[in-house]
Amino acid sequence: MAAIHDLVEAMERAPRAVRFADLQRVCQHYFGPPRRSSGSHEIYRTPWPGDPRVNIQNDRGRAKAYQVRQVLAAIRKLEDVQ
Repeated sequence: MAAIHDLVEAMERAPRAVRFADLQRVCQHYFGPPRRSSGSHEIYRTPWPGDPRVNIQNDRGRAKAYQVRQVLAAIRKLEDVQ
């Protein structure tokens, strides 16, 4: 099982090749359990005001590339806040 840091690095290198399960693990590590899970979507809460959520979607076992990039941006923002 890959470490979270390794998964994030792989996501940065190839956002189109990310498994949904790996994106879930990364989101749960940084943002906690999903606030809501309905069907193929999971919504994670972020600690800043404005649009305080990250939405990911299962696309036949893969994560959508634009959502991977949004998660990476949220992680960068989270690390800047801390």
